This record gives sequence, structure tokens and C-alpha cells, in this order.
Amino acid sequence: MILVADSGSSKTDWLLSIPGEPNLAFKSAGLNPYFLTEKEIARILQDQVPSMIAMAPDISEIYFFGAGCSSPDRHEIVSNAISSLFPGAYVSVDSDLLASAYATCGHEKGICCVLGTGSNISFFDGEDIHDGQHGLGYALGDEGSGTWFGKALVTDYLYGNMADDIHAKFKEAYHLTKEDVITNVYQKPRANSYLASFSKFLSPVRSTVYAQDLIKRGLQEFVDTNIKSYPQYDKFKCHFVGSIAYVFADELKAVCDQNGVHVGKIIRQPIVDLLEFILKRG
Repeated sequence: MILVADSGSSKTDWLLSIPGEPNLAFKSAGLNPYFLTEKEIARILQDQVPSMIAMAPDISEIYFFGAGCSSPDRHEIVSNAISSLFPGAYVSVDSDLLASAYATCGHEKGICCVLGTGSNISFFDGEDIHDGQHGLGYALGDEGSGTWFGKALVTDYLYGNMADDIHAKFKEAYHLTKEDVITNVYQKPRANSYLASFSKFLSPVRSTVYAQDLIKRGLQEFVDTNIKSYPQYDKFKCHFVGSIAYVFADELKAVCDQNGVHVGKIIRQPIVDLLEFILKRG
């Protein structure tokens, strides 16, 4: 049996291929090695997906693709954690960007963008990804991501920069205080996921001028900072993966069209397409 995982900072999708039977899906928290130790990753899996771990003796291969897995030392953290729970399996760890490229580009050249809790971009040459100067994380980058939008919403709320009706709805939804935000952002772990959680507020107020301006501003910043950093960005299809890209696909297509970006696939989660690619690749 082959197990594939696609992990962001907020959640991890797992899909197990069982010959002759339907695939089995599992979910756990995000397993970003920049924020979690080897022991913490193993503990999360033991606590959240015990039924998956119980199948360890029958699982021969595990392909894990995750945020924060772009360097060998981070690979090792995740690989060691998984191997401790699946001692008989071959374990491969790679970046979430490669997972998105496999799921969208397949074997064709293209630009692949991640717009979820965080944001990132890479060029895929049909075999491998080529990272640019991006993926700086929520403190320095993540343009157009859930974290970026959440940070904008929270600061607008605390600074009083929302229209009165929007402000009232945000207050009713979250009952935030400055102290709450400071504590969660500067003193607690997973500040990026905390900030990204507020991006959900954009959906119920999506048709308002405030929301439309904010959505398009964030997506335009992603295009300017990330996509346009590739000199030949207009020569290839640009694919998108992630909840922000999927939920705000209409706004994303409009912004891309205005900037000469040729949109390819827009998918919320790469896990199904990713498993299919891995199985076909053999």
C-alpha cells in the first residue's frame, strides 16, 4: 500500500492507496518542521490518526510533501518522525511546491502557485521545481495568502479602518481585543495559522466594497511580487493550489487577466491528483 500526504501549516491531507479497494483518506494538523520538532510531529500523528498508524505493517511506501520541507535538515525532521511510526516503509519527503506541481502541471512546464495559509511559487520544468526568491513566511512574505488577509483584517479592525457595518460583523464574529492578538501572535505557537483563521471572514462579506478591494489588493501583491518575478511568466500557464485560490477564483482570474497571466488549473487540494501522479509514475 502507498500513502501520500500533502501538508500545509494548518492541516495535512493523507490518502492511502489500497490495491483493489477504494482509497482511504485521513486528516491531521499541519506538520511544518519549521514550527514542530520530530517528537511533536510523531505525537500529533499518534493522537490524531491512530487508525492510519495501525495499518503501518501493510504500508510499503510513504510520500510526504509539506510546507517547510524545502531543505535537507527539515526533510530529516519529518522523515525521522514518520519512520519512527512506520519502520517498514520507504519514506520520501519533499516540498509542498513539488506536490502542487505534480498535481497541476503533471509532466508539462509551468508556473505553480500556492495560495493557502501561506503563499509560494515555483517554476516546474516538467521534472523538477526551480525555487525563486520567495517563500519567506508570514512575517516577511506570504503575499495573497490566508495569513496575509487575516493580518490585514485584524489590523484594519484594531486600527478602526473598517466601515462601521463590517467592523460590527467582525466584532460579533471574533470579540477580539488587542491583548488577545498580541498574545496569540507574539507569545503562542502557530501565529501564522492563527492569523489565517480570520481570512474566512472575507467570504460572508465578499460582495462588499471593502472585501473586494482587500481581496484584489492581496492577489495583485502576489502577482507583482511573485509571478512577475519570472521574466517569461506570460509564456507559460500559471496554476494555483490552495483554499484562497479556490474560494476567490473569480477575483484571482480577473486580477491575472489584467496582468497578462495565463491561468491553468485552480484546485483546492492537490492530494487526489497527487496520488494519481505518484501511482502512474510508478
